[in-house]
Amino acid sequence: MRTSFAQFKTALHGLCLVPVLVLGACASLPPPTAELTTAQQAVSRADAADAQQYAPEELERARTALSRAQSAMAAGQERDARVLAQLAAASADLAKARSEQAQTASALAQRRSEVAGLRQRLGMEGTP
Repeated sequence: MRTSFAQFKTALHGLCLVPVLVLGACASLPPPTAELTTAQQAVSRADAADAQQYAPEELERARTALSRAQSAMAAGQERDARVLAQLAAASADLAKARSEQAQTASALAQRRSEVAGLRQRLGMEGTP
């Protein structure tokens, strides 16, 4: 059986597609500068929310991950830098949320104490 030109043309297209796919797979992502900036901003927001007082472990985890991400970026390890920056941002967001939750719980406890004091002064101890 003879090979036709049509079969040869299809095989040629397949061979031309392989280098394109290989080069596309080798293309790298842009440097994770946006992720690093996002992580730095998240740590700053957590600091502003008093996470050092209310969620120190999470804030320290965020700072450590951010520092490691910056070191990885300087060393040219962009994939590691990206992952560490995302970890830093998530840890900082968690620290901020826990800090805000602790502050809200503290304010609620204070308001309940004030209400209880007012009820006592008015002689309404048994009223909810």
